[in-house]
Amino acid sequence: MTTIEFPRDLKWGAATAAYQIEGAANKDGRAPSIWDTFSHTPGNVKNGDNGDEACDSYHRYEEDVQYLNDLGVDVYRFSISWPRVMPKGTGELNPEGVKYYRNLIQELLDHDIEPIITLYHWDLPQTLQEHGGWEVRSTTDAFKEYAVAMFKEFGNVVKKWITINEPWCASFLSNYLGIHAPGKQDLQASINVSHHLLLAHGKSVKAFREIVPDGEIGYAPNADWLEPYSQQQEDIDACERDMQWKIEWFMDPVFKGEYPQLLQDIFAKHNGYLHIEDGDMELISQPIDFMGINYYSGSVARYKEGNGMFEVEPIWVDYQKTDIGWPVYADGFYKLLTHLQQKYGDVPIYITENGACYNHEIEDGVVNDEERIDYLKQHLTALHRAIKSGVPIKGYILWSLLDNFEWAEGYSKRFGIIHVNYRTFERTKKESFYWYQKAVQNNWFEI
Repeated sequence: MTTIEFPRDLKWGAATAAYQIEGAANKDGRAPSIWDTFSHTPGNVKNGDNGDEACDSYHRYEEDVQYLNDLGVDVYRFSISWPRVMPKGTGELNPEGVKYYRNLIQELLDHDIEPIITLYHWDLPQTLQEHGGWEVRSTTDAFKEYAVAMFKEFGNVVKKWITINEPWCASFLSNYLGIHAPGKQDLQASINVSHHLLLAHGKSVKAFREIVPDGEIGYAPNADWLEPYSQQQEDIDACERDMQWKIEWFMDPVFKGEYPQLLQDIFAKHNGYLHIEDGDMELISQPIDFMGINYYSGSVARYKEGNGMFEVEPIWVDYQKTDIGWPVYADGFYKLLTHLQQKYGDVPIYITENGACYNHEIEDGVVNDEERIDYLKQHLTALHRAIKSGVPIKGYILWSLLDNFEWAEGYSKRFGIIHVNYRTFERTKKESFYWYQKAVQNNWFEI
């Protein structure tokens, strides 16, 4: 057996998101989000599922915090539902919504668990969507207003904040590929959304500095890794194009103050253009305190003429796959983290999501998810390699604490280390919970 031991100051955590776990969609003054509208539209979500009840964490947050306490984690990353606290998207706050998050935060603090708040995990108020949503610049001001209100409400006790979760998903997956809410398939719309998300990030970071001067703020892009199938230049270039779409398009503006020219040229060939106004890039590229990284998968890939906008074809070789069909590619995690350091310097990094979908059910009172444990061992070993290579990793936050509403996949895919019965909302700790609990409490594990 080999022991993998982590630095003493590494923060361990678990994560969730509001629409995926809270439920209570129509309770206590919450207004609809784009995900309520999208999931209630036939054909958008597997089995017609929606987040109306989800895991009922709105009513069971104390129980869920107790699970976090049992786990022994240092931090809990959760998101605020914008339409729960500010139903019209701007203007008046909903006291009941604010009270819910105040109670949740206090429950965490009472158990010595540090809250990390994500402001935007995709639940844009539907009322803003009806006025153009993220395609229009005015939504960046609405987001700033919402962010400022949250900083003022909670910034005295919550010191770590994330502005935008997975801007690639909220822009291209949702507005170009049409898989997530609002379900558009329009390249120009997706480019506009991507820029406005980053602009909203920049505006809220600037406000944060004045309101929570002793706090830390960052954002959480998602990234995967494509390894060229061969050393042929066309394969290398194909992987580069696709990864720039996921990584550099959302990181170069923040860390370098510019968008990649290669992608602007590709988009222009497909009649998609970037619209930047004076001052935008200065706002977007303000210093942030940390970068969140969400990593799940990767693969080998090669050039294939005409295969999508970037002419790239993933080759899934002989990798294991999780139950959502994603290859298990832990080496890509290590390569991504070292690549980011080489590209952007010593920006502190929190792994804000990493985990696996395996759909095990309860048998004789036990959920034996050995595959998830194996996935965690592989990825935590890759993380350890990155730390030993000098990448400034500050924390690892597992996705997810609970099985939950998995967006367009509905309730058909389980990512949690706690099993949820979606009829009774009963929670059952999986074997992966106990494994992660031991790793967290020891600060090491064996392989």
